[in-house]
Amino acid sequence: MTGGRGRWTATLIAVAVVLGWLIVGGIAGPYSGKLGEVATNDNAAFLPTDAEATRAQNLSAGFVEKETSPALVVYERTSGITPADQQRVQADAARFAQLPGVLGPLPPPIVSQDRQAVQVVVPIDAAEGEQIRQVVHQLRDIAGPDRDGLTVNVAGPAGLLGDLIEVFTAIDGPLLLVTLVVVLIILLIVYRSPVLWIFPLLAAGMSYSLASVFVYYLAKHDVIKLNGQAQGILTVLVFGAGTDYALLLIARYREELHRHHRPWDAMRTAWRGAAPAIIASGATVIVSLLCLLLSSLNSNRALGPVAALGIAATLLVMLTFLPALLVLGGRWAFWPRTPREDRADPRAEHGIWNRIAGFVARRARTVWLVTAVALAALTLGLSQLGATTLGQSDLFTSRTDSVAGQEVIARHYPAGTGSPATIFTTQATAQQVAQVAQGVPGVASVRPLTEQGQAGPPDPNAQPKVVDGRVELQVTLADPPDSDGAERAIRDLREAVHQVPGSDSVVGGFTAINVDTAAASTRDRNVIIPVVLVVIAVILALLLRALLAPVLLIATVVLSFLATLGLCALIFRYLLDFPGVDQSFPLFAFVFLVALGIDYNIFLMSRVREESVKRGTRAGVLGGLAVTGGVITSAGIVLAATFSALAVLPLVVLVELGVAVAVGVLLDTIVVRSLLVPALAYDIGPKIWWPGRLSRTSREGDRAGAEVARAR
Repeated sequence: MTGGRGRWTATLIAVAVVLGWLIVGGIAGPYSGKLGEVATNDNAAFLPTDAEATRAQNLSAGFVEKETSPALVVYERTSGITPADQQRVQADAARFAQLPGVLGPLPPPIVSQDRQAVQVVVPIDAAEGEQIRQVVHQLRDIAGPDRDGLTVNVAGPAGLLGDLIEVFTAIDGPLLLVTLVVVLIILLIVYRSPVLWIFPLLAAGMSYSLASVFVYYLAKHDVIKLNGQAQGILTVLVFGAGTDYALLLIARYREELHRHHRPWDAMRTAWRGAAPAIIASGATVIVSLLCLLLSSLNSNRALGPVAALGIAATLLVMLTFLPALLVLGGRWAFWPRTPREDRADPRAEHGIWNRIAGFVARRARTVWLVTAVALAALTLGLSQLGATTLGQSDLFTSRTDSVAGQEVIARHYPAGTGSPATIFTTQATAQQVAQVAQGVPGVASVRPLTEQGQAGPPDPNAQPKVVDGRVELQVTLADPPDSDGAERAIRDLREAVHQVPGSDSVVGGFTAINVDTAAASTRDRNVIIPVVLVVIAVILALLLRALLAPVLLIATVVLSFLATLGLCALIFRYLLDFPGVDQSFPLFAFVFLVALGIDYNIFLMSRVREESVKRGTRAGVLGGLAVTGGVITSAGIVLAATFSALAVLPLVVLVELGVAVAVGVLLDTIVVRSLLVPALAYDIGPKIWWPGRLSRTSREGDRAGAEVARAR
């Protein structure tokens, strides 16, 4: 094939690939804005099927015609509720009962003992699902704003759920916009080109659109569950990881343009060199995320395949669409820093990283010892990391209406009013179970559900409702239902009623859901983390054809992870003033930090191995660090910045995850990958590849490593 014909064939192939992807993008694009339609944010639906709270939910279905989620509309006047206030409450309650989705008749308004507050319990049909948000909006519209010293808030499980859905519904636009702006700014700084930034950003957008199609249809047909948290993480993960892969491929392409005349030839060589590392990196993240399928919580299992689909789509696009775009752009895509065919040593363009490589070589043992000790010192901050289930007032970064309402309820009522725990027990033991439950610390009152369907007065003659030989007892807790005190009460309550012979008691309710979720999170952490480490070790062993190197790389990333948690604990407590972290945080932080953190070691060590085959291990370490230093650091900054975009969301859980990933990725790229790993590999030498063939190969490059270092 002549040079001209080959050039035209390559161009036609690139044009066909680009046009094909643009058609796919045109079809897939609209789905990125439709994910909210198939998302569900009902936390109760994510519980394990064998959890006690889940069994209680199933039993409760027999005691009511319809499952409800109560909204608590609370009115407060600190100088005392007036007759006019009571008239307003009665009028509002009558209008509440007429709303679609509200199951009437409503219970009578409850005046607090200090007569400074009135509470209206509004049962909302749980079948409303995401539409509960609309019902809560209507309740707030009817209740109206505060006036003349009377404050009004809508709280309770429905109020909280409405505020959460409101936040998650607003994720798409602001988060996507912030992510795009962050990536654009960083790409402009990295490339200093008015053109080149378009290619990775366009490819990342294509990846997000493609992932959205698969996620949309799988969620629509109930193959996977999508919630607002997974939706937000999908956005930043695709753009962050996609830009990382693009930076690596573009850097290798630029390097090959110095050696090849035709862009097609340069791209072919660059693709062969970069693709194995990109594929290994993507496979590591995908498999690590899929390990979340081992979780007992449906919410965790939802995140795994959603995020894995995002990475798979990103890999496909970045290894096909992006190379075609770059081939069509040719050398001019890099203008004004256009690479020329000059056969220049790729290390010549990396002066700063050459000097860092020389420093690492001269002080290898000191460098890795000092960095390891520094990271170990940061782990001391773990003592400040309080892993608790965040209460309602701690869930949001701002004070929402539901939070304000819960605070009012806590001031004037037993804090568990309106969100009782439930006990399902046999009819024969119901009275004994009620007596035992009443004696549990933290329990304010115990009442049976009567035949009329309301919690009856504490009258021994009241007839409880009996379904299949069981009775439902409603337990009002003294503490707010989302507090540590309420959770302790639920644990004590379960222990007490389970000991009643023949009662077969099952304890459920809002607080019980939190207790079971926390227990499932602990179990998931203990099971999934070891599995992820084993999976990553296998992938690294296959990529590097060694056993020692993978073990050392995983050890450095785990050390970095623990240091990140320690540093984040200090940031959360003393800088952001957060009360603690959710039970799910350590697991999510581990999966993302270890899976993404190992990426940079894969990028570095795959190039080090390539260079080691040519020059020897120690020279290969220095050459690999010099050539990849700039691009991996840029990739780390991009990923850290994109996850930082989660901070725009008013949810503490997502802000904490965004900060943790950003801090951890920066530690990995700047400290672990730049200093600790290369210094350790240089100090160990060829044995790093044990038991592979490279570990038994003695080359001049290894013996000349010291001379190379001094020459830098």
